[in-house]
Amino acid sequence: MSLMGLDVGTTGCKAVVFDLDGNILASSYREYPLLHPKPGWIEINPNQVWESVVTVVREVSSRTTQDPIKAFAVSSLGEACVGVDKNGAFLDNSIIGFDTRGAEFLGFWENRLGKDRLMRISGMPLSNIYTINKIMWIKRYKPSIFKKAWKFLCFEELVYFKLGLEPTVDYSLAARTMCLDIRKSAWSKEMLELAGVEESRLAKIAPSGTVVGEVKGRYAEELGLLEGTVAVTGGHDQPCGALGAGIIKKDIAMDATGTVECVCPAFAKPLLNKKMLDNGYACYPHVVPGMFVTIAFNFTGGSLLRWYRDTLGEEERIEAKDSGRDVYDIIIEKALNTPSNIYVLPHFTTTGTPYFDHRAKGAIIGLTLATKKPEIIRGILEGITLEIKMNLNYLEKAGLRVNELRAIGGGAKSRKWMQLKADIFNKRVLSLSVSEAACLGCAMLAGVAIGEYSSLHEAVDRIVKVKEIFKPDRKNAMLYEDRLKVYTKIYPALRDVNHCI
Repeated sequence: MSLMGLDVGTTGCKAVVFDLDGNILASSYREYPLLHPKPGWIEINPNQVWESVVTVVREVSSRTTQDPIKAFAVSSLGEACVGVDKNGAFLDNSIIGFDTRGAEFLGFWENRLGKDRLMRISGMPLSNIYTINKIMWIKRYKPSIFKKAWKFLCFEELVYFKLGLEPTVDYSLAARTMCLDIRKSAWSKEMLELAGVEESRLAKIAPSGTVVGEVKGRYAEELGLLEGTVAVTGGHDQPCGALGAGIIKKDIAMDATGTVECVCPAFAKPLLNKKMLDNGYACYPHVVPGMFVTIAFNFTGGSLLRWYRDTLGEEERIEAKDSGRDVYDIIIEKALNTPSNIYVLPHFTTTGTPYFDHRAKGAIIGLTLATKKPEIIRGILEGITLEIKMNLNYLEKAGLRVNELRAIGGGAKSRKWMQLKADIFNKRVLSLSVSEAACLGCAMLAGVAIGEYSSLHEAVDRIVKVKEIFKPDRKNAMLYEDRLKVYTKIYPALRDVNHCI
């Protein structure tokens, strides 16, 4: 018997099957493109996403016939939603979080509700990224699609719906719509009425780790699953990853390097103070019962390495093809081994916390004729990490001190990047035996739901293992403290110029 975690992300989806001790039995990944139909518009094609889901699940199912999947849960990117009809047909592409549409409704929310009350209800600081703004945009500019839509579903509940089950969303992902009352764990009637969206057009809400139903008949056959495989609510990808990294107590945080670079600490009570609000830090339910999380993030995380791969990395792409190695391993390997002399502002898309500036632009500063590619790569890694260090400082001022970070995602596989993180954060950074933490978190939720573990705490104690501890180099940590002072001046200095571009 095995457990599966399915992670539906911004640029790809992954299915990973684990045994009860957290060992990986099978894994499969498929990438899909980001679509840019107009400047500032960023979408994914839900048909491509679903085809990828079917492919990865079928692949891992076929490789685990001796230890078949008994239950699974879904981890999902936040904010993105799809309008569907009752037959399950997708009515349009999905507008993802860092798409700039929805920004026109910020004034509406501020005038009707106010930033403070909005956050006290939803736990979300006012931003255009949240799902309800996407739905309001569709209602205004694509009224025929809004009218045809039976429901607007995020990708967690979309998977269950496509498997013949009731579309059900957990608290953590529901919160990313900006319409969940986080204290009542229910859709906010006040916010939905203001938005002009009926509650019936959203999914049913349930805690993470709730059994949604059994996959049967043609649905099980399509994905290669056994009849009766149990589907369980998972959650937003960041808290799922935090669970998979063992973040079930305060003072430690997950550091995830995927398309988005994100830090996710957990805490026991809602934290809704002014510093959280002013710096854009959400407060919403963890996938661990009774706990809450926040996220500090930069939308241009690992996607900046993808930009390098596609624009400057032809040599590395050829080398990867010839050697059979991962192109990102090769790129990071070629980064300068010492701190760079350049600064990279990683705002190549809408920024995340603390600015939420959808008009921001990226920058590479300090270039000279002597600058070579290894220094640019190092500068990219430093820029992504300095952005998170700045956020850690802001979180501490808001009352959330982080003493240790546990790294997950693709970046966690690089010892060079892990040491750089430890130096810049000036904190211990731990790599884990399983870096695919979002899928592992989902597998643990599924395992508890069907009684294979007595609790998530038991599952974490049994499964989550530290692989290596990276401690900050004192000299480099001091150097990066000085560089951070310069780094924090770059965005304010360039903001007005970039807004003119």
